[in-house]
This record gives sequence, structure tokens and C-alpha cells, in this order.
Amino acid sequence: MAGKYTIILAAGKGTRMKSKLYKVLHPVCGKPMVDHVLTAIEKTQPDKVVTIVGHGAEAVEETLGDRSEYVVQESQLGTGHAVLQAEPLLGDKTGMTLIASGDTPLLTATTFEKLFAYHKDKGAKATILTATAPDPTGYGRIVRNDLGIVEKIVEQKDASLEEARITEINTGVYCFDNQALFEALHKVTNHNAQGEYYLTDVIEILKKEGAIVAAYKMANFEESMGVNDRIALAAATKVMQQRINTRHMQDGVTLIDPATTYIDTDVQIGSDTVIEPSVSLKGHTVIGEDCVIGTHSELIDATLEDNVHVVSSTIEHAVMHSGSDIGPNSHLRPKAEIGENAHLGNFVEIKNATIGARTKVGHLTYVGDATLGTDINVGCGVVFVNYDGVQKFHTTIGDKSFIGSNSNIIAPVNMADHSFIAAGSTITDDIPKHAMAIARARQTNKPDFWQRLPLANSKDWD
Repeated sequence: MAGKYTIILAAGKGTRMKSKLYKVLHPVCGKPMVDHVLTAIEKTQPDKVVTIVGHGAEAVEETLGDRSEYVVQESQLGTGHAVLQAEPLLGDKTGMTLIASGDTPLLTATTFEKLFAYHKDKGAKATILTATAPDPTGYGRIVRNDLGIVEKIVEQKDASLEEARITEINTGVYCFDNQALFEALHKVTNHNAQGEYYLTDVIEILKKEGAIVAAYKMANFEESMGVNDRIALAAATKVMQQRINTRHMQDGVTLIDPATTYIDTDVQIGSDTVIEPSVSLKGHTVIGEDCVIGTHSELIDATLEDNVHVVSSTIEHAVMHSGSDIGPNSHLRPKAEIGENAHLGNFVEIKNATIGARTKVGHLTYVGDATLGTDINVGCGVVFVNYDGVQKFHTTIGDKSFIGSNSNIIAPVNMADHSFIAAGSTITDDIPKHAMAIARARQTNKPDFWQRLPLANSKDWD
């Protein structure tokens, strides 16, 4: 039975990126470019995916994992040579083989499916994915005869004046009859200025052998965008961001200003949630229904249930349960969990701590390595002192407790239900139920203390 296979070309150095990061691993909306390509390919349900790697091979394999098989192109001798490296894995297969580049993150599964279908319908040995470019400069041109049949691909440097005017370009994506592909690859030579083996030469070889070579023109040129430098990376990110934002708005999410709203590709948002301007939603963030994410908020791998309100705050690797709210200018750090209808005000930082339902942490407070029960009131300026310079220690606060302003709780401390801490206390011992802890010196007034100062007799001190 004929199969469906894919080869992803991901072995290029990407020197124009001028980066220590391997080119195809540069992210577009939170996901490496090559991951975008593989994700789209996976939706076509291929029988096998082979990724050609070179520089940065281990990093690519670590990123994609067992979703693909891998072949290393030891020497960068051209695209034809790169594809030939997959022969040990695919050479004996019958069926169709798609070839795509790992630096084309905007290509969609729909386009790949249409290319496969067109190739099969035409009975072609090779089908080129093409597009109409507003400015075709730099692209290989698709030359057709009077009947619209593909004659050849002409590179920019080899194009005549007439050929240079052609706007239909080669996107670098192909579908081949698998066995015809590898047979032709063995006939490709490197008799060119670069001394490389070009995949495009396979098209000419198949044409000379009388094989059918087709070209499927996709509707959206932007989708074919390849990324070779930071300028193209920014352009691709903008297109992807528009695509993501449109999808969320179609699903019932309100984006007040889509142009300044940055949402990574794997973010999930429930209906009737409102996203205000200048918000960044990153990673695998999940937001429920009827939430409001206020201006200048950043959420990273956060989970928000329904009816959560975030005002100008940062939430990373943390959970907010239904009806809770935070901000402005507060920070949930990793392993923070905020209970239902809990309130976190301004300038509050929570790390590795659980805040119980309906508990209020109003302002200027740090809670680290702690478990707070339900219906607790935490006053202004409270600090959970969890670190002695060597180890972290945990504090537990019971339900319906009260912590007065400007208190320091030096862990480990257990505070029972219905207990109290007087404002300004430094707590080092456990507090039993119904008790109030006071840990501060009694006030002493020193009369005429000002006379001890050097300027005591100056008129300025009268």
C-alpha cells in the first residue's frame, strides 16, 4: 500500500541570524519554527517523518523528541544532498513524499493536504508548491508553457529579462513520487558555481525523462515566508500573531487592541474573556471564561479558572481559581495557588504558597513557602520570612486568622485557626487557637530628646 512521508530540511547553519541559537529553533509565538512545521505536518497524518539535521542536531532532536526520525547531514552540500541522506529510511518506500523546510513556520496543514491531493490527482512524479509574490526578486521562477504546464524552475541569477518578470515563485516545498525522487537524486551533479547538489535539479531530470511535473499555486503568499534573518523572523511573528488573535476572537474572546496583544500559539482562552491592550500570554497558559486580563499583564504557563480578574500583574507557573483577583503590580511566582474568591491587592508577591478561599492579601506583602487557609486577613507590609540563607522553611496559617500590618513571620511557624498577630510583631513561635501573639517592645517616650542633637540651639529647631 502506498504511503505518505515527509522530509523536513533542518540542517542549515543560519549564519544570517547571527545567533548562537540554531536557526530553526528560533521561536515564533512561543514555539520553535521547526516545531510549527512539524505540527502542521502531523495534522496530515504521515506514515513517517524524517528530519535532516546538521549543526545543532542534538538541540533539534531534543526539541522534537520522538515525533520524528533523524538523519545527520555531516557536510552541507546542498538541498539535494540533504534529501538523499533520508534514503536509508525512505528509499524502499512507495507513495508520496513531502519535502518542507524547517524555517517556514507559517505553512499550514491545509496547504500540505491540498498539495498532496493535487499531486495525486495529477498523477505527477513531482509537484511544486508555488505562490504569486508581490516582489519575486530572489525567488526561483516557475516557467510554464502556453498550456500552463511547468517547463522548469529558473533561479534569479539565471533568469532572462522575460523570465524575471514572472511573479509565480518556487516556495521550496515539493511533493514527489518517493521512488522517482531517490532515483533522480542519484543523477544530480554539483556542476555549478556553488559546487552543491540542488533539489531543484530533480525537476529538470524528471522533465527530461518525460515524467509529469505539476505545480500547485497556493492562495496566500505570506504562508510561504522563509526565515533567514531577524527581520524575516519579526515579519513571520507578526503574521502568526494576527492568525492566533483572529482565531481567539472568532472563538468569542474580546481583544481590545489586537495589534498590542501577544498570544503564544498554545495558549487557550475561554469565551467572553476580555484581554486589554499590551498583554502578553505565553507558553501553555490556560484562561477560563469571563475573565479580565488588564493592561500590561504578563502570564507565563499560568492557569486561570473562570471569572478571574488580573490587573497589571505578572503570573508565572501559577494557578488562580474561580473568582479570585490580583493587582495592580503584583507577582505570582512558580507554585503559587490562589483559592476561589481570594483577593490579592497591589504589590503582593506569592511564591510556592497556597492562598485559601476568600483570603485577602491586600498590599505590600510577600508570602513565600506557606499555606494559608480560608477567610484570612493579611495586613499591609507583612513578610513571610522563609529563608535563613541556607534553607527554605514553611509556614502554615489556619482558617479565619488575622495578621496585623507590618508583621514578620519567621518560618517555620504554625498559626492555628482563629488566631491573631498584633501589628508590628516579629513572630518566631507557634500560635494556638484563639490566641493573639504580640512580639514587640513596649513604647517608651524620651522627653526633650531633641536637645541631644548638635543643632538643638539653632532657630531652625525651634
